Amino acid sequence: MLRKVDQTIWSGRTDHHTNRSSFRYHQIIEFGELQQKAVPSSTCALIGFECEEGVRRNKGRLGAAAGPDAIREELAKLPWKMSEEKRVVDLGNLRCEGNQLEEAQRDLGDVVAGVLSTGTTPIILGGGHETAYGHYLGVRKFIGNEATLGIINIDAHFDMRSYDEQPSSGTMFRQILEKDNHTDYFVLGIQRYGNTQELFDKADELGATYLYEEDLTVGPMENAVQAIEAFIANHDYIMLTLCTDVLNAAFAPGVSAPSPFGLDPSIVRTIIRTVTSKENTLSFDISEVNPSVDENNRTVKLGAYLTNEAITTFLGGTK
Repeated sequence: MLRKVDQTIWSGRTDHHTNRSSFRYHQIIEFGELQQKAVPSSTCALIGFECEEGVRRNKGRLGAAAGPDAIREELAKLPWKMSEEKRVVDLGNLRCEGNQLEEAQRDLGDVVAGVLSTGTTPIILGGGHETAYGHYLGVRKFIGNEATLGIINIDAHFDMRSYDEQPSSGTMFRQILEKDNHTDYFVLGIQRYGNTQELFDKADELGATYLYEEDLTVGPMENAVQAIEAFIANHDYIMLTLCTDVLNAAFAPGVSAPSPFGLDPSIVRTIIRTVTSKENTLSFDISEVNPSVDENNRTVKLGAYLTNEAITTFLGGTK
């Protein structure tokens, strides 16, 4: 069940009470349910997923369950530069109770599918990266079993471990690809030494497409953008998921598994803008922001800025 957020989280500097050109997120955010069908590209809905059971099972650093509200606090302070008909609605948080990960993922899927059915764009704030599986369940439920789905994951890791014993934050995409013949997987930012050879072999076996971190940091970004756009054009629908451990640890220390050779934030921003500018991209999630191990709120703040990039591009701000 969605729990309402504490609205005092949405606070910040107020430069003017009526002049919208001076507004920040905390002045335009709406709360409650989606009562009517939205005009396409006019509304984004925030859904928090307070879950780190998948990270615990994957033996990662705990604390990401506090990510959704922490991201909101930073997002609240950012300037709002969209026209009056563009809306952001905060639907609240889903919480994983105890170790009931699978139930929580199914609940998230139901919420995501419901949001999509209103013509609204879901923006999911994780939580561990197990968030992506619930996100996927909702997208697949909405688009039906036959439509082709492309999952774009900005991540240092494949997250394709075995789930024979139990699913975790490191198994989601293997779960999906082994059960869904109409879904393809593209990962950007893979670390050569952040994944075992077995995981590379499994990714190849299941037909995953991937670009290494150095493909994005050393080679021309235009090549990566062309590859992304070709992948998007080849699918009916796209969902985008961001695991913040893809970022260089100097910029994002507050994650479950920091990456010394991770991506620069500007590269991740370019990827987000590219993907969310496409009409067939349905939704976005950000995961693994862990306030308990952050330094001076750097990762949380960066997570909010990247979330803002997704929101404003979905709403037409940078198209």
